[in-house]
Amino acid sequence: MTTTPLEPSTARVPGRAWTVRLTGHSDRTVSVTCTSPCTMPARSRDLTALRTFAAQHAAAHAKVATVRPNAACHCRAERCEAHSEDKTLCAGEVVMILRHDPIVGQVWIVEEVCAMCAPHIPNARILARAATPARRAIAKPTTQGQDRAQALARPGVPSLFSSAGAAEVGSDTVRRPRKPYRRPRQG
Repeated sequence: MTTTPLEPSTARVPGRAWTVRLTGHSDRTVSVTCTSPCTMPARSRDLTALRTFAAQHAAAHAKVATVRPNAACHCRAERCEAHSEDKTLCAGEVVMILRHDPIVGQVWIVEEVCAMCAPHIPNARILARAATPARRAIAKPTTQGQDRAQALARPGVPSLFSSAGAAEVGSDTVRRPRKPYRRPRQG
């Protein structure tokens, strides 16, 4: 008899990484390789078409992969070689980044790293963040109609930001008074 866990595991799993690379050959052809078992086009002399394919292939990996909140920093597994000048402690939420140096233009790396390492990695762009696990709160039972009405009544804006609907609803958003404008001193 097999059972499935009711709650997701909190154990850390290794961060994932996909590397898409263009490789030139002596007969002036180019090929595309990927670290995952993907179907790649044949060698070609059309560098522009294969470069476009490689960029789209890396974007497809990033789009399909869901960032796992319990993933360990892939950068740390590589001993932070991507940002060896800027040492930092791995911490924070997990993010999915795309590393691509436009000057070299031959390697695209999609990986799960922590929020502390991501800003230190050169030529990296954050693509997605891990979904925060929902807190399990004990609430009194409500009907489906009441839940829908409450969802429509509250704007979907976090309390850190102001929105036009927040003042009308009377939410817990606090607005700070604006500072008066001061003219810069001349001369």
